[in-house]
Amino acid sequence: MASVNTEECFSVALKLVKEGGNLVRDAIKKTKNVEIKSSVVDLVTESDKAVEKLLITGLSKAFTDHKFIGEESVAAGEKCVLTDEPTWIIDPIDGTMNFVHSFPYTCISVALWVNKEAEIGIVYNPVLEQMFTAIKGQGAFLNDEKISASGETDLGQALVFSEMGTSRDPEKVDTVITNITTLMTKVHGIRGIGSAALSMMSVAAGWGDAFYHFKLCCWDMAAGCLIIREAGGYLCDPQGGPFDLMSRRVLCASTPELAQKIAKLLKQYQPVRDDADK
Repeated sequence: MASVNTEECFSVALKLVKEGGNLVRDAIKKTKNVEIKSSVVDLVTESDKAVEKLLITGLSKAFTDHKFIGEESVAAGEKCVLTDEPTWIIDPIDGTMNFVHSFPYTCISVALWVNKEAEIGIVYNPVLEQMFTAIKGQGAFLNDEKISASGETDLGQALVFSEMGTSRDPEKVDTVITNITTLMTKVHGIRGIGSAALSMMSVAAGWGDAFYHFKLCCWDMAAGCLIIREAGGYLCDPQGGPFDLMSRRVLCASTPELAQKIAKLLKQYQPVRDDADK
């Protein structure tokens, strides 16, 4: 079984994430060089690539035997495979559409998984100076202050986060619209901020009570799932079963009771898995 010094890994990663945050903060108000990936709403900028390069270069220098799954590396053709080996899972800019429009809800998401379990999670919004962190078994923090999920169980009092996503596949679009239409008369409110990682952090911090999404990628959730659990929140598959990082599906909530109530209402959508041969 692989093992790591989590404190050392956390310290190195935190320093690099802050450096990457400087790049994002400096670039957000400037004109971006934008490229299209899978669709006209699935974007990448030079900053995405620069932040990922900074993180992978720094982490691989410090931890020569560690593996990496990076959003832009996978987009460039690398395999998305999670093994028992220590693996850094990186989203250099989550909320790229927000970043392109200078909307300040964008973040860097970095996680370390060992033996297929999350050990470290860091989500950093450098524009608003929000640093969410967790080490397994040590609680969840926002700017060094401990955070916790709301504990809400009442569907009618729940503020629920959702996202439109970057897919214009008709089935996916119909699923999004159907679920929002179903939930909007049953929950307290629905919000979308354009970043899955920051939506998850809103649940961890108790600012909202649930978040669900279909067709994410592992780098969108890898850090957030640990931070939510360390904050006392709950994660599962949107159908109510166990959470699977590679499934591209997630439902997180303040409590298991609330998660199951939402799961019973959701129309399901099954994207191709991250680790499937494509």
